[in-house]
Amino acid sequence: METMRVTEVWLDNQFQYSERHGISVPCLECAWEQLDIEHQTAILARWEMIRGCIPDHIIRFEATIRIKQQQLFEEDDFIQSCAINGDIADLASRINDLNIWFRTQQEIDDEAKMHIG
Repeated sequence: METMRVTEVWLDNQFQYSERHGISVPCLECAWEQLDIEHQTAILARWEMIRGCIPDHIIRFEATIRIKQQQLFEEDDFIQSCAINGDIADLASRINDLNIWFRTQQEIDDEAKMHIG
């Protein structure tokens, strides 16, 4: 990647908001290895801020699951029970995705680290 200054617009373009998860997720315009140290560092700093919000999103999804489970317990209609169960499965899937995103960390490549130190 040619050398250019990191701007907020450029950095914003490296992430895409996921309506399903309620967070912005990385969607780099080029391969990680092609980015210089300044760009990698900016992306990592932004990602750490986003990652820090993931546990709060998980807690909200879990609270919604508990409400849905109570609704399911009280529901007598089979069709409605199936719909509620589907909602619970979707929320559980979102939690799983968020846990994967939470564990996703990119490292600044070793060669770039040598140029810093």
